[in-house]
Parts: sequence; structure tokens; C-alpha cells
Amino acid sequence: MELQEAVSQFLFHCQYEKNLSPKTLKAYSIDLRQFREYLAEHLQIATLPEVDKTALRAYIKSLFGPLKEKSIKRKVATLKALFHFLEREDTIAVNPFRKMEVRIKETRRLPRTIPLHDLQLLFQHLYRAKKDHPDRESHAYRALVRDIAVLETLFFTGARIAEVCNLKKEDVDLQKGWVKILGKGGRERMLQLCDKGVIAAIEDYRDLWGSDVEKNGHFFKNRLGRRLSEQTVRMRLRRYAEEAGVGGPLTPHMLRHSVATLLLEEGIDIRYIQIFLGHTSITTTQIYTEVKNRTQGRLLAMKHPRRRLRVT
Repeated sequence: MELQEAVSQFLFHCQYEKNLSPKTLKAYSIDLRQFREYLAEHLQIATLPEVDKTALRAYIKSLFGPLKEKSIKRKVATLKALFHFLEREDTIAVNPFRKMEVRIKETRRLPRTIPLHDLQLLFQHLYRAKKDHPDRESHAYRALVRDIAVLETLFFTGARIAEVCNLKKEDVDLQKGWVKILGKGGRERMLQLCDKGVIAAIEDYRDLWGSDVEKNGHFFKNRLGRRLSEQTVRMRLRRYAEEAGVGGPLTPHMLRHSVATLLLEEGIDIRYIQIFLGHTSITTTQIYTEVKNRTQGRLLAMKHPRRRLRVT
């Protein structure tokens, strides 16, 4: 059997039998295409029986260097899922991953956060630009109102950028002050919008974009009435940060990291933050305690009264 045919069968299984999300299917497709291209170009392998432990080791080795450990782990997991499926379907007699240990240790990286002072500068700049905008009938003004609503939603809910861009009209209930987030694995979480400023920003957007919002589909729209893309939000946030004089590049995910860390600093229980962020494991959330401790250490070094003691 050609490797391409085996991959097609696996993707069909993932889409129609396992009902995996389009995002997961896209990641699987990319990973397996890159795998096939490597085998064809470097090992001249195109058929399934030729794929053995030697071929797998050569491919995995090629991933180190260009990719981060997390990406390598995902690509290996994709391959394991493929060959597990093929073995279960009796397409192959023996899974080449059998008795093959692949352990990839991730470098522990602390989440990048945005200092509260920089967040203040960013939102002050946005609201000042909105207040002083010369043409409230223009698309530029409408886009600014929408962007404020998007960034307020991102920061207040701690949601991922894809989760916010995928919000549907019925997911946002401003009267009751709730927003329904559809997270990874199709897991839903309901979050309260209990800040008047956030609700006002979203109401301003809905009032200004009324006809677009009322159409079926997504809540946040672009100028063509289609779903607002994650890339658009990233680009516009980067531009606003530069205009506000905020140092360093800002990303939507840094807003998520920042709100989690700031909640911890306010004494919010880590298990609540786990639910708030939609983490399935508390271990994922605990990395924010390290960011908090790092900040605490810096503050103590700068502000602790012991520095003012003169001991001779």
C-alpha cells in the first residue's frame, strides 16, 4: 500500500468516525504531509511496508533543531496515532513504534506576561483614540470599537484568541452578563462578564456592528461581515502596542498569561484559575505560580525593608 493511501484512510477515520475538530484534522494533515515528504526526499520511501524503526528514527532526528520540543512531541504523537490505527485495522502486521521508546523532554519555559503598567498604557491609548476619533462614520472607527471589544474580552476572560474569534452571537449574553467559551476538545465553560467597562465595550461594538452581528455565524466580524481572523487580531494588537509605546511585541496569548498571573497575585485559588482558563490538568495551571514567584522575588529584592538596615 502507498503511504499516501494509508494516510488518507487514517484522516477519513479521524474525520468521520472519531469526529475530530477541523483544527486537529488540519494539524494531522500537515504533520503527515511533512512526514511523507521527508521519507520521499531523503529515504526514497513511498510505500507503507518500507516504513520501519530506522526510517522513523531518521525522521524524528531531523525534527530536532528546526522545531521546539512541544512541536516535535505533537508530530510524534500524530505518527503514533497513524500507526496505531493501521495496526488495529490489520493494514500492517507490526506497528514500527512497538518497543520503540521516544522520550522528548521539553525545555521549561515560563509564560511571557505583560506588566500591568503596559496594559494600562495599551488600554488608555485605545480609549483615547476612540474618544478623539475624527470620523465616527468611518470603517476605521468601527474597527477600533470592535478591536477594543475583542481585547477587553480576551483580557477579562483569559480566553485563547481562537476561542474569542469563534464566539457565536448566541454565546454572548450581555443581559445576563455571561459568555460561553468553547475550548479545546469541545469543552464548554461559562464565564461571567462582571465588569461594567467590559460589558460597555462589547455593547458599543454590538450597537455599531448591529446588522453584521445579527447575521448567523460569528459574533466578531471583519469589514466583509465574515469571521474575524486570529491573524487580524494579532496584527492590530501589535500595531496598537507600538502606538501606545509599549516595549516589546505583544500577542493575544500574552493577555491570557497576564490575567492568570495577576489573578494569582490577587490571591485567587489556583483551582479556580484552572477552571477559568479551561485547563484539564492543574499541572498546566501551576506554571503561573512560578511566574508569580519570580515577580515576588524581584519585588522583594527591590522593596524589602531589609535593604534599609545598616549593619556593621
